[in-house]
Amino acid sequence: MAELPFKHFLTPLSRTGTVLKFQVNRDAFNEAVSFVVRVLPQRIPMPILNGILIEADANALRLSVFDYEVSAQVEIVAKVDAPGRVLVSGRMLAEITSKLPNAPIEVSLDGNKVQVSCGASKFALLTMPVEEYPNLPEIPATSITVSGEDFSKAVHQLTPAVAKNDHVMTLNGILFEVEEKVISLLGTDRNRMAVKEVSWAGKPDLVGYISVVPLRTLSEVAKTFGHQGELTLSINNDEARGLIAFKANNRTITSLLIKGRYPDVKEHLPNTDIPDFAIVNTQDLIDSTRRVGLVLENDVPMKCDFQNGKLILEASENEVAQASESVAIELTGPDKVIKLRPRYVIDGLSGVSTEFTKISFMNNGNPNKPSPVLISSHNPKDEKDTDNFRYVLQPHRL
Repeated sequence: MAELPFKHFLTPLSRTGTVLKFQVNRDAFNEAVSFVVRVLPQRIPMPILNGILIEADANALRLSVFDYEVSAQVEIVAKVDAPGRVLVSGRMLAEITSKLPNAPIEVSLDGNKVQVSCGASKFALLTMPVEEYPNLPEIPATSITVSGEDFSKAVHQLTPAVAKNDHVMTLNGILFEVEEKVISLLGTDRNRMAVKEVSWAGKPDLVGYISVVPLRTLSEVAKTFGHQGELTLSINNDEARGLIAFKANNRTITSLLIKGRYPDVKEHLPNTDIPDFAIVNTQDLIDSTRRVGLVLENDVPMKCDFQNGKLILEASENEVAQASESVAIELTGPDKVIKLRPRYVIDGLSGVSTEFTKISFMNNGNPNKPSPVLISSHNPKDEKDTDNFRYVLQPHRL
């Protein structure tokens, strides 16, 4: 496989292959190795891409992985006696470092083997041909910053609605649209759609950028950078597929963007207030839906009867068992009867961060097709909602 046209973004180091020796804190090294290894997919066609590139220079240690799609890099402090670079099996090194005793680690290169010593433990790892390892992608220069916590929360809220392994590749990612003050994030699997906005800071150079980022990468970003404070996003749409980079403190993750046109589903979001809606306690409805859903198989939908003062949930299509339960609601507008999949309802409610949820009944103008429902946060004190998460769900026919 030919290398992608990216330049190496690290300072060039010695390639002699005969000088590498450093000492490092055991916990810091283990955490760094675990971080980069998590980014690698389970199956890689080229064995060399299973390696971790270790580079030591000027009392700093950089660990990197790259599989032509996604890369990760972390830099930690180390006592470097001899600078150098080496490539070893990533998962083997991760297994070793996770089980080492609580003592400083010393790593050195001895011929074609890397010696790892920690207390009374000693390991020798065969090196891989470092000269054959691909250059890491260059970080795009144009960037904006977001709250790592807010961005992580948004990814978790949208994840259930994103398709997994769909033949339409763009549906396996989250749509990014950089608007004037916010990044609009959207995910869909055709049956439901989730939308969330995250505020950003920086120069307006990226306003108007639209891209699709793989969900797998975003899941790792959310896990890694959720508590890192400020998160820097760099996007480059100039290449054949484009690149996005996420960076906080000493860690970086990059990913190629998904090629292709994202479906025009955002047009189905209402741009005005919906007059017909129900207000319900979020956790109460989650609990009731879970109980009623126990008797349903294969994502069979449940009947949802919205009446004045109560919502009746019924599961009656199973000959073996049936269930029903009512939940208190405040209904504005006429009674509604719809059928919804319990799992999809729980996914939407789980993304709501307020005590009460607003379920709005949209009107698609087609009497022969059930209209979608919009699940969003609700503040009972009529204050401005603190969360702009929206979840659109398509009911089944009665």
